[in-house]
Amino acid sequence: MSKNQEIEYFDLHTVHSNFDRSLVEEDDVDIKAYLDAYHELFKFFQLMGSVFSFVSSDLKQKIDVLQELLDNDQNNYQTIKTMIEHEKGNNLLEKKDFVSGARTFLRLHRGLDFISEFLKQMGELSDSEKTSTCCQNAYNKTLAKHHPWVIKKAAVVAMYTMPTRENLFKKVCGEHVEKNIEVLPKTLEVTSLVFSRTHRLYEMHELHTLP
Repeated sequence: MSKNQEIEYFDLHTVHSNFDRSLVEEDDVDIKAYLDAYHELFKFFQLMGSVFSFVSSDLKQKIDVLQELLDNDQNNYQTIKTMIEHEKGNNLLEKKDFVSGARTFLRLHRGLDFISEFLKQMGELSDSEKTSTCCQNAYNKTLAKHHPWVIKKAAVVAMYTMPTRENLFKKVCGEHVEKNIEVLPKTLEVTSLVFSRTHRLYEMHELHTLP
């Protein structure tokens, strides 16, 4: 296996370290570190192929939008707090020709809920068990609440083709399956903290219902 191919595999250590780095003081979340973690999570979807197309294309678009906002305005888009305060204070949430960072981030936040729940349930399976049922359960518990019927139907059908836990880990992690499984509990723990902080910030500013 070439070095380039090696780099393409999914690495939970990268997810863990970046989400851990995103937990800045005062119950805030650093956007750059969050996006760095999400870039790695997106690699998971890419390696899974068309089975996760119902979420991967949308997530990539949202990551790119936020990355551009961050590149163009690092001060106001440094953390979730600064982003929300900037957009609310300048009435940008209602501006028709502006792509809101807060609205875009909310989509990633919902996606993280699904990813975390899926990885949590998958971690409880034996190697020989299929991942389709736990994926469907995770989806119905999280993202399905925000998707129209057509997408929900297509997503659930696609999940029937998912492999066993052992084969899924091999597909996305290559030769580093054990290394990723070892760090899974710690990754789920820090991801839960990131999710909770984000959720509270959106609750405080009453932004969970952004269209």
